[in-house]
Amino acid sequence: MNERVEFFFDLSSPWTCLAFHNMPALLERAGAMARYRPILVGGVFNAVNPAVYAAREQADNRRLQHSWKVLQDWARLANVPMNFPSEWHPAKSIAAMRFCCALEDDQAALVRFARAAFASYFDRQENLDDPAVLAAVADAEGLDGAALAEAAGSDPVKARLRANTDELIARGGYGSPSIFVDGDDMYFGNDQLPLVAAALSKEA
Repeated sequence: MNERVEFFFDLSSPWTCLAFHNMPALLERAGAMARYRPILVGGVFNAVNPAVYAAREQADNRRLQHSWKVLQDWARLANVPMNFPSEWHPAKSIAAMRFCCALEDDQAALVRFARAAFASYFDRQENLDDPAVLAAVADAEGLDGAALAEAAGSDPVKARLRANTDELIARGGYGSPSIFVDGDDMYFGNDQLPLVAAALSKEA
């Protein structure tokens, strides 16, 4: 199977948590593979989608308020624990996404770590911005948390996170998760996974 899907993601997004959980079954049905690409969603928002911040500041934003109900509906449908929002919301995810970038060349390890980190933040309500929490998550998955923490602070890993984020922006992305099929066919969010499945049903 070839990697027909690119999944650009940030661990701080609850919708990304759901899409990440739902993606493997979709890929299996389609006989396809994905490459997971860590980004910093705050960098994307700052560059091309600052309206996200304005919406958060509107206490009477009906769409935002309703989105919390819809989020819980989707979480129940996917059987994903969603204890959100927590005291850490909105999370600073730069440390977490550097951990992910340090693992990007080992996709299996990246997927294991990301799945566990999503559970840490969205189930157990742990601090996604705490390197000690992230190292413990990695250790629990059989990875070397201390080594990952050291790698996450290195210039090459920092540069990779910037490059991934800049690439997503250049390709038209505006948030997390941004999903590409066959290079340039872009979809956004958990809600659009049925469209991803439809695109994958076509010949590459």
